[in-house]
Amino acid sequence: MTPRADRRRSVTLAVFLSFLWPGVGQWYLRRRRAAVAYGLPATVATAALAWQFTGGLEALALRMIVPTFALNVLILLVLLGLLRVSSMLDAALLAGPSDRLRGPRPTVFVAALLAIVLASHGMAAYATWAFYNAGSRIFVGGSDSNGIASGTGVPGNGLNPGDLDENDFQATPDSTPASPTARITLLFTGIDSGAGREHALTDTLLVVSLDPQTDQVTMVSFPRDIAGFSLYDGRVYPGKLNALMTSARLTPSQYPDGPLPTLTRELGYLLGVPINYFAAINLDGFTRMIDLVGGVDVTNPRAISDPSYSWLDGTHGFYLAAGSVHLDGRTALAYVRSRKGAGDSDFTRAARQQDLLVALRRKLVQPGMLLRVPAILDAAANTIKTNFPADRVDDMLALGKATEEKKIQRFVLSSPYSYHPPTASTGGSWELRLYMDRLAELSVQLFGPDSRYYQGASASP
Repeated sequence: MTPRADRRRSVTLAVFLSFLWPGVGQWYLRRRRAAVAYGLPATVATAALAWQFTGGLEALALRMIVPTFALNVLILLVLLGLLRVSSMLDAALLAGPSDRLRGPRPTVFVAALLAIVLASHGMAAYATWAFYNAGSRIFVGGSDSNGIASGTGVPGNGLNPGDLDENDFQATPDSTPASPTARITLLFTGIDSGAGREHALTDTLLVVSLDPQTDQVTMVSFPRDIAGFSLYDGRVYPGKLNALMTSARLTPSQYPDGPLPTLTRELGYLLGVPINYFAAINLDGFTRMIDLVGGVDVTNPRAISDPSYSWLDGTHGFYLAAGSVHLDGRTALAYVRSRKGAGDSDFTRAARQQDLLVALRRKLVQPGMLLRVPAILDAAANTIKTNFPADRVDDMLALGKATEEKKIQRFVLSSPYSYHPPTASTGGSWELRLYMDRLAELSVQLFGPDSRYYQGASASP
């Protein structure tokens, strides 16, 4: 190979070829070793990225929220970007002195290519970092941890997922399933707190239990007005269920397990199945998330007329027509909070909450959301906190895809599992009391040997 042979080749073209793929410009300039040195790592990094992106957009989003996964993708993106820039600059320097870039046009052309590489990889890295940062803030505990990734101080009377401290995300004795194929049970708590409210109430209490061996999914909603129930430590809680977590925070000496672990253990005790993990979701946080995606579309099964609904700004009344409706953040929050309209109840509100989550998921996977990903992830990180292990997200995704909708069992612990005692006997408060014998029968029916009531059921005549 002679310098003259090299000088017959265009350096600008060599740089452009390396822009398209690291090492191709070196191959064009007959620098075989350099071509392999750049091309092989780029091929490996690209193949690794392509492998990570298998499974579709939804699977990718769920995997990217896992911090270790996002960090691996971030490293690959940075490595590939450095290889492209280095290969382009090397191609410009490989030619003989008389054929290196001369004049403004070639220089501007190469500078533009370099700018495109830096901008594209920078944007991809920024989006990946947003996933990593959000995942690190969402997955704030685990079965082998007694704390959280980063403390944000002790909140006041209000409980926001954005300012829960390590006492809220302690591990519970039931936090690790017995085996990878064992039943996984999670508690989803929708915390109704925010501006205009000086306290926090867990107004959404949804237990989801998944059996990997049968692909069976069971959803059980606890009405917030259940009161006067037995605690797992032998005492009786006189108040309503949705105030238990706040009571645990305000009187830690009586609830040494901490707020969320106390609520989690108690619901598992009542339902008869250990609850392994929990997630706290701030209902107010959905307002920003829904506004960021441009609102959502839902089908409202029947008109809502709730004249007593408070907008927390001095005005009252929420009205929504039946049929297909578009909801912005403020209206969506009312959609999932309202429960006092004609014919409404905790059950109808729970159904609307599920509808909203499905609508939000549908909007999030649209390609047009790509540029809004960092802001949406930031809102999610301020809205959701969970001690579910991030490395099991893929398992949950596979289980969710394998589960047929007809296999999902849904229950609300209203009648016949609870009753409304006369308000004269409850000091004028509207409350529900559980029929524990009926709840025990339901637990055995749903969970079989996994239920703590199972032995008693087997021993009874």
